[in-house]
Amino acid sequence: MHIQVNTDKNISGHEALVQSVEETLNHVLARFAGQITRLEVHLSDENSTSKSGVIDKRCLLEARLAGREPTSVSDMALTIEQAVNGAARKMVSLLESELGKLGKH
Repeated sequence: MHIQVNTDKNISGHEALVQSVEETLNHVLARFAGQITRLEVHLSDENSTSKSGVIDKRCLLEARLAGREPTSVSDMALTIEQAVNGAARKMVSLLESELGKLGKH
């Protein structure tokens, strides 16, 4: 499973952040690693630095499954880490549902 992490201009995409995101996703989505060929992660700060807001960090996950159309989920939270965890949990639910219908998980 290849993971591509993208950030907007308001989030620094430093190596430690990328590594943390990859570790979280590899752990949470481990049982689907054989079906996911690519996982794109889009991290953004919806309110940026010019506005204040509590829950403004967004994580959009797009999973590309072998032989299937891409599927995506997103989550918003107080921190990037919380948003990544929330989106990962949503992706597990979605994949369980989608792949469960095919009997492939």
